[in-house]
Amino acid sequence: MLTHPSTRTVPDGIRGKSLIALSVVVAFWALIMVDEMVISISLAGIGQALEMSQTQLSWVVNAYLLPYGGLLLLGGRAGDILGKRRVFVAGVAFYTAGCLVRAIAPDAWLVIAARGAQGVGAALATPCVLALIVSMFEEGPLRRRAISAYTVAGGAGAAVGLMLVGLLGTISSWRVVLLPSAVFGLILLVLGPMVIAETPRRPGRFDFAGALSATLGVVAIVYGLTTSQGGDWLNGWVIGSVVAGLVLLGLFVLISRRARQPLLDLGLFTDRSRVGAYLVLMITPGAQIGLFFYLSQYFQIVLGYSTLTTAFAFLAVSVGMTGAASLAVRLEPRIGGRMVVLIGAVLLLISNAWLLRMDIGDGYWTGVLPSLVLVGAGVAMAIIPAFSRATSGVESEDAGAASSVVSMVQNVGSSLALAVIVVIATAASTRATEHPPAGLSKAALDGYVFSQGMQATFLTGAGFAVAALLAALLIGRSRTS
Repeated sequence: MLTHPSTRTVPDGIRGKSLIALSVVVAFWALIMVDEMVISISLAGIGQALEMSQTQLSWVVNAYLLPYGGLLLLGGRAGDILGKRRVFVAGVAFYTAGCLVRAIAPDAWLVIAARGAQGVGAALATPCVLALIVSMFEEGPLRRRAISAYTVAGGAGAAVGLMLVGLLGTISSWRVVLLPSAVFGLILLVLGPMVIAETPRRPGRFDFAGALSATLGVVAIVYGLTTSQGGDWLNGWVIGSVVAGLVLLGLFVLISRRARQPLLDLGLFTDRSRVGAYLVLMITPGAQIGLFFYLSQYFQIVLGYSTLTTAFAFLAVSVGMTGAASLAVRLEPRIGGRMVVLIGAVLLLISNAWLLRMDIGDGYWTGVLPSLVLVGAGVAMAIIPAFSRATSGVESEDAGAASSVVSMVQNVGSSLALAVIVVIATAASTRATEHPPAGLSKAALDGYVFSQGMQATFLTGAGFAVAALLAALLIGRSRTS
């Protein structure tokens, strides 16, 4: 049920029990970001130790993404009906069990199964993270600060994950690198019930037909997009999966319109400002994913950085994000959420444009550092007001379902962005290989091909930033939005 923003006066800061509870729920989001960096960099070691094929390695990633994307709406609804803390703790338990099992798994299939359990856990807990923030803090300064902490935790988590792999990877095996996630999960599992207040349970029942169609629809789309990341958009499986997913989501809409207690209140999509916020959240990942993907290779292959040095190089993103997050919170009530999002989209555009001028061999300090600071600042400025607007005007008992939409659009947006970027970068690299400048040596040709793929990626990232800027225009002008 939608409602009007509260006008009750709130204190200036987050203190006491609220701060501790916020720290726990935000820490889980940070854990997810840390762990995804850890698993990405550990894939090579896992594959070599367990003699996994490339197909099996791809399923280490997909086994997580599919249940995570598919079960988000159900997880949000479960939190509303059963209690947000209860479902959050259950999700943390699933996720932690997966972290532990994969670290000690003797076989490839058990690693893949453990990643599936992680995906289920993340799908249950992630919507409850945002929903608990919405439930704990009324609309206004406190909620904006809490969302700011959530945003910064995600960026900092990715940087911490890189440093963790860099530190432990030099002295231990991949199994030791994977264990800290399980330990941290166990700590959160103990602290969660102690410091987070349970939300009222909402009388109701699950819309199983809606849940099935929504789950299968999102799974089909995510599967199609992840499969297309090999560059083959015309593959029958890709086309069939995406089309089937869209049909199933259309069926979900029809079911939701007729259900007495639908999985999702479709009234969320009647507000133009909220739809604009959803679009910003879905599009923004495309302005940064390619940047991280190619710069991590650039640092290690071209500049010769170690994994640990690469992690420290990316800390500039967290610095930019932390500084801009505080600024976004102060600016939003003064100039309006839409204007802050527009500023963030412009910063993301400048960040990608800056890298378009980079040549192979350019150093870190002048060639890359300014862009990393700008991308961190741009993400914070774009995401924080969009989060606020996407969850505004929502009753506490519906916060889980509303938050699950936020998580879902980000997940689908990230998969779509990565698929598009891989296709465009692959096409640019292939073209460079087939039509290189005359007289290049083998080393120079390799550098030229890498450079062309990288430049195509940054150009695509700039395009996503422009799209986010246009989506922001849908957000209302109100300074309280």
